Amino acid sequence: PILTLSYQYIDMLGTRFSQSNTAGPAEYDIRTDFILERGQKRANRIALAGEDLRLAELSFRESLRGLLIDVQNSWVDVLYRQENLKLAEENRRNFQSLIGINETRVKAGDLAQVELERSRIAALQFDNAVVQAQNEILQAKYRLQQLIGRAELSDAFEITGDLRRDPLVDTRDQIYERAIKQRPDYLATQQLAIRNQADLRLQLANGKVDYTVGVELRRQDGAAGRGNSTALFFQAPLPVFNKNQGEIARATREADQVRFRTDALSRRIQAEVRAAWQQYDSARNLLARIEGDMLKRAEDVRNTTDYSYRRGEASLVELLDAQRAFNDTRQSYNEVRGTYARALYLLESIEAKSVLEGATK
Repeated sequence: PILTLSYQYIDMLGTRFSQSNTAGPAEYDIRTDFILERGQKRANRIALAGEDLRLAELSFRESLRGLLIDVQNSWVDVLYRQENLKLAEENRRNFQSLIGINETRVKAGDLAQVELERSRIAALQFDNAVVQAQNEILQAKYRLQQLIGRAELSDAFEITGDLRRDPLVDTRDQIYERAIKQRPDYLATQQLAIRNQADLRLQLANGKVDYTVGVELRRQDGAAGRGNSTALFFQAPLPVFNKNQGEIARATREADQVRFRTDALSRRIQAEVRAAWQQYDSARNLLARIEGDMLKRAEDVRNTTDYSYRRGEASLVELLDAQRAFNDTRQSYNEVRGTYARALYLLESIEAKSVLEGATK
């Protein structure tokens, strides 16, 4: 309701209201007006606000889903680089012990001085590899700390755990079906369709004319006369040009747009599932191949060549070749392990598993 208070016909100019000049008297008015909404506009506004609230909740969950996969990928990056650091430190220790043996062999005249220097250069290269791996870990930890909301980044930040190696029990079609049922962005498109229907109902209601009724009490008090009176008011707009047809047409077209977006998102989710599944399947096959054959062979060749070199039966070039092959195999193994873990997290992210678990908790 609208309340109006007024004080009119005030003798501020010295006219001196009287019966002879028929001016005045001063008038006090109290008026209230009330709008009679038609078409259940208020109920439709409340319903539209409720649909907007649910849509905002789904948008928040979708943002959370994106943040979670970023944190998980950053977590994998730290663990993957830690494995590379372990490899670099292992190589450095081996060659440092090798330098001690070569120094003894040089003193005994069993090894040329140039061979010792070459082994020292190789050890320095492994020292550089350790420094580089440490820097990469530090950068990965910085990114992880930023994602989890640390106000100040710390060099002493540490994580515990291991790269995921658990097998996937679900099929590709099962993952897609769950994604369609619980992905926040897909649910948001469905919610948007419901919201647009509520908006259309509101716009149709807004096209209906509202009535305004009012009541007024008047008090006249002066020399020219005294008295009390009432007044009744009724107001209704004439919808000659504006019947809210533009907003009604907009809400109708937006409903069509939402239907197209829902279909497009369904196809995009299907493509995401296929791509993530291919990444998982490829990483799984590579892991099985490396663990079943390549890793053991590369380690055996490296160990055999190292043993032979220490006995003077192999050259430093042969040892470095064997070490390089072993390093490449181990690094490939670490990289595939990281890819496998990322694929598992990605498949869970596509079906919003982590977000759904957090919502239920």
